[in-house]
Amino acid sequence: MIQENVSLKPFNSFGLNASARLFGAFHSINELRNALVNRPHETPLLILGGGSNILFTGNFDGLVLKNELKGIEILSEDEHNIIVRVMAGENWHQFVMHCIDRGWGGVENLSLIPGTVGAAPMQNIGAYGVEIKEVFSSLEALEIDSGEIRTFNNEECQFGYRESIFKKSAKGKFIILSVTLRLSKSPHFNISYGAIQETLDKMNVTDLSLRAVSDAVIAIRQSKLPDPDKIGNAGSFFKNPTIDKIDFEGLRAEFPSIPGYKLPHDLMKVPAAWLIEQAGWKGKTFGEIGVHKNQPLVLVNYGDGHGNDLKELAFKIKDSVAEKFGIELTPEVNII
Repeated sequence: MIQENVSLKPFNSFGLNASARLFGAFHSINELRNALVNRPHETPLLILGGGSNILFTGNFDGLVLKNELKGIEILSEDEHNIIVRVMAGENWHQFVMHCIDRGWGGVENLSLIPGTVGAAPMQNIGAYGVEIKEVFSSLEALEIDSGEIRTFNNEECQFGYRESIFKKSAKGKFIILSVTLRLSKSPHFNISYGAIQETLDKMNVTDLSLRAVSDAVIAIRQSKLPDPDKIGNAGSFFKNPTIDKIDFEGLRAEFPSIPGYKLPHDLMKVPAAWLIEQAGWKGKTFGEIGVHKNQPLVLVNYGDGHGNDLKELAFKIKDSVAEKFGIELTPEVNII
């Protein structure tokens, strides 16, 4: 049932006061199709998952539909692998825990990432050396204009760093319904990235398991990132930028401590958090908003902040980093 003038505060992890002119949820594909057919002509449409990667800068003068499609289904399995179809409205972290409980490997490094399963391939979520594209098989999406369901395979999704075709040429044209992943019954543990091995050592883990790797990732994330239930935030606000190796060497001559990670094609990835901290933003507060004291990549709403103020802060940070380092930061959060 479509309601009018509904508060979106419970549906965005920034905890921002914003409202939708029209709001509804869909629990089946038929409900979704009916909502689209009955949508007033030329009314703007926003599909909402967990609301963990969105910044409302004001009220939404259109129809917000919350994806509540649920279900996890085994499509096939053999001695080594299992193919699982997950509906888009499932909570991502709960799904990861579901996999770990059953010994299905491949997503344990992606523990505690907020949001829904449907949003995961949209921005090719990744953490601690793993991206979803590595276990992704296909997804089903409903084309908004035609109402038809289309299947996208891995190649067709055009995965990149925190992006896919759904953030580029297919943006706003499809609604993701389900995601199919290929998981492993004989997992290969990826513990070389970041502080995973160090954390495992502190936890006195000698026998590696999916649960142990997940616990280590959760511990690291909780030590760095604020809990959205306590401080409004959307996790990392900016992507880590990539620059040419030659440009990186020039910056290192000026800033010897600048960290960088080698990528193919003579590119280097530079941690956005380091750039923001060096530009002097870490821990800064401005009324009800600010930059987190432990993780400068995270912008926070301390209570009654406004989305437009957070947007302005983000762009001030962006400008100062560009001025100091000549590097352009790109927001990872969707600004509405």
